[in-house]
Amino acid sequence: MANDTIDIKTSEIDNVFKELGIQAVNSGVCGEKWHKKPNGKNLISYNPSTGKPLAEIICADDADYEKVVVQAQAAFIKWRKLPAPQRGEIIRQLGEEYRNHKYSLGKLHSLEVGKIFSEGLGEVQEAIDICDFAVGLSRQLYGLTMHSERPEHRMYEQWHPMGVVGVITAFNFPSAVWAWNATIAAVCGNTMVWKPSEKAPLTAIAMQKIAHKVLEKHDMQGIMGLVISPDRALGEKMAADTRMPLISATGSVAMGRSVGQVVANRFGRSLLELGGNNAVIVMDDADVNLAMRAIAFGAVGTAGQRCTTTRRVFVHEAIENQLVDKLLAAYKSVSIGNPLQDGVLMGPLIDADAVKSYQKAITQAQKEGGKLIAGGKPLNMGKGYFVEPTIILANKPLPIMQTEVFAPILYICPIQKLEDAISFQNDVPQGLSSAIFTGGLGNAEQFLSVVGSDCGIANVNIGTSGAEIGGAFGGEKETGGGRESGSDSWKVYMRRQTCTINYGKKLPLAQGVEFI
Repeated sequence: MANDTIDIKTSEIDNVFKELGIQAVNSGVCGEKWHKKPNGKNLISYNPSTGKPLAEIICADDADYEKVVVQAQAAFIKWRKLPAPQRGEIIRQLGEEYRNHKYSLGKLHSLEVGKIFSEGLGEVQEAIDICDFAVGLSRQLYGLTMHSERPEHRMYEQWHPMGVVGVITAFNFPSAVWAWNATIAAVCGNTMVWKPSEKAPLTAIAMQKIAHKVLEKHDMQGIMGLVISPDRALGEKMAADTRMPLISATGSVAMGRSVGQVVANRFGRSLLELGGNNAVIVMDDADVNLAMRAIAFGAVGTAGQRCTTTRRVFVHEAIENQLVDKLLAAYKSVSIGNPLQDGVLMGPLIDADAVKSYQKAITQAQKEGGKLIAGGKPLNMGKGYFVEPTIILANKPLPIMQTEVFAPILYICPIQKLEDAISFQNDVPQGLSSAIFTGGLGNAEQFLSVVGSDCGIANVNIGTSGAEIGGAFGGEKETGGGRESGSDSWKVYMRRQTCTINYGKKLPLAQGVEFI
C-alpha cells in the first residue's frame, strides 16, 4: 500500500539541521579543528524520498586528507598514554551526547537515507549502546599469563593500540557502523580517520560534530577525524596509506576485494564487512506465524537495504502454501511512503541506480523461471525512489539468487529435507546471516552444527536481521571474515605482545638448548 504524496516540510528539515549544527553548505573535513574552507569538490546530499537536495558539502582534497592523517598521528601519541578507563569515560560522555540528540539524529537518518523513523531511532540507539559497551570494555582489555618452562621466568601477553585506524562506511548504516569501530578503537587507544559514504555525508557530519564537541572538552581533538569525498578516491588512498595499520571497510564485495588486496600488499590489516545473501529455512514443524513476521521484517525492513536482509526462503513443501499466503497478506499491509510519517513501514531505495538494479534483478529472475507473485514495480511517488516489496517463487534455486541485490526482493523455494535446505542456503558466495524456524531440537542443533550453516550468524526462531551489539557481527566467504562489536572483537584493533621476564641469576634457554 503506497502513500501517493510525499510531503516533508522544509521547517521540519530546518529544525533538525539547526539542532545538529548542520548548515546549507557544510565542511566535510575535521581533524584537530573543522576545516572552514576545504579544497575539494562540492557534493550534494539528496533526500531519497523526494529527490530534492538537502544540503551541500565541500569535500576534502589530498591536502586536507594529509592534514587530518598527520593530526591523527600526533593525537595518537597523546591518546595512547591515557589509561584505558579514562578513555572509556570520554566515550561514556560521547554516548550521553548521542542520547541528548537521539530524536534529531533519528530524523536525519530518515531524511538522508530513507529509513523509517523507528529504524532511524534504532540505529542511533545502537550507537549509544556501543558507547556503553566500550566503556565496560575499557576495563577488560585482558592479557593472559602463562607458565614458562624455564625456572624463575614469567611469561604473559599484553595488548597495545595500533595507531591510526581508517574507517570506511556504507550508506545503509551511516552512524552505527562508524560507532562500532570508533568507540572500540578509541578505548583500545587508537585514533581514527573516517571516510563515510558519499550518499550519507550529513549524518556523518552530525555524528562528527557531536564527537568533536566531546573531545574538545578534554583537549583531545584529532582523535576522531573526518574526510568526506564525492567518490571512492580517498577510500583508495586510505587503503594504500602505510600510516594506517588497520582499515575497517563496510560495503560491496567488489570494494572489499579491492581494499583487501591493497592493504594486504603493504602488510596491513583489514576488517571487512561486505555482502550478505541471507536465507531463512522454515521446517514443517515451525510456528508459521512467527516465521512470517520475521521474514517480512527481514525482507522489507530498510527497503531491503541491510546486509542482513532476508533474500531467500527455503520452506518445507508441506507448509509452503500456508507460509506464502501469510506473506502475501502481510505484504499487502505494508505502507510505503514518507519514512517520517506514522504507520509507514517502508521508505525509498537510496537512489535511481538502486531502482534500476531492482528492476534488472526481477526481469532476470523471470527469465530464469521465477514466478512473480507480489510487487515487482517502481512506484510513481513524485521524484522519490520507491518500489514495491517483491516476492518471487521458484521450484529450485535460480542463478540470480547467487547475487546480492540491495532491494526488497524475496525468493521462495520449496524443500523436502533439512539437508537440502542447508545445502541450498550455503551454496552462495556470501556467508553473513542465516536462520531456521523449527520446533524440533534435532533440526535446530543440526542447523547449528559443523554440517549446518556456514554463516557468521546463525539464528533459531528469529530472523536474519537485527543483530545485537553484544555479539560479534560479521560473516565468512565473500562477506569478508571480519567481526565488529561484541565478544573479543576488540583484539582486531590492537597488537599482541608476548613478554618474558627473567627474575633469576641464570640464563636457561628454551627447549633445553645449551650454548656456551
